[in-house]
Amino acid sequence: MLEHHDKSAPAGAQALFRGLAVLDAVARGASSLADIGAAIGCTRSTTHRLIAALVQADYLRALGGSSGGYQLGPRLIELGYQARAQMPLAKRAQPHLEQLARHTQDTVHLGVRDGAEVLYIDKLPGSRGLEMRSRIGLRMPLALTGIGKSLMLDLPQSEWLALYRHGRQQDDPKAWASFREQMSDYARGGFSFDLEENELGIRCVAAPIREAGGQIVAALSVASAVPYMPDVRLQALLPEVVACANAISAELGWRAS
Repeated sequence: MLEHHDKSAPAGAQALFRGLAVLDAVARGASSLADIGAAIGCTRSTTHRLIAALVQADYLRALGGSSGGYQLGPRLIELGYQARAQMPLAKRAQPHLEQLARHTQDTVHLGVRDGAEVLYIDKLPGSRGLEMRSRIGLRMPLALTGIGKSLMLDLPQSEWLALYRHGRQQDDPKAWASFREQMSDYARGGFSFDLEENELGIRCVAAPIREAGGQIVAALSVASAVPYMPDVRLQALLPEVVACANAISAELGWRAS
């Protein structure tokens, strides 16, 4: 996310950063000229010029009707799909994820770490007709998601604590101790669960994906509603989910020791 731009940068770079900040503000919910200007810290006239240029280039779309406002434009959708298609990880993982989704009938996710958050780069909806809030491009705190926990497995406990605190409103020592014990079990087993910590009524099984050197570069999960994910099924799915993650890891050059 673009929280600010470097005012010491050359004029051309400043304009670029401001334009990107406009896109980021709209992506985060700002719609009106006033709201966008407040989000990027620019005057009304400067904000209007930036928006007009972005609308002209199809990066933003002006909304009709009495409410007016702006939303992200079709050019960003095109670029998003192109960026996703160019990721070697996504390309190599796709057939494995499709097979897993067909076999389990549940929603399959692929995610990578982005700072203290997991970025979802693929989602294959299940065949049960369930809706969940996850989507491609969504970011969530690592420690609240099954995929995020799998991305954390190799980290030291000091980083677990920092990531655990990210996005949590309360710092409960007992809850942290329970989380640490849980993560230690996951690290030993090479998997992780999400037991409704991220979304009420949704459970998932996740496993890490490693590159040739053994570093965790991504993770995948199978998610479904609680009625389809009792404890016995969580355990039954575990070998299949880990096997799928290992198959993708092998595509990236990793070999189990």
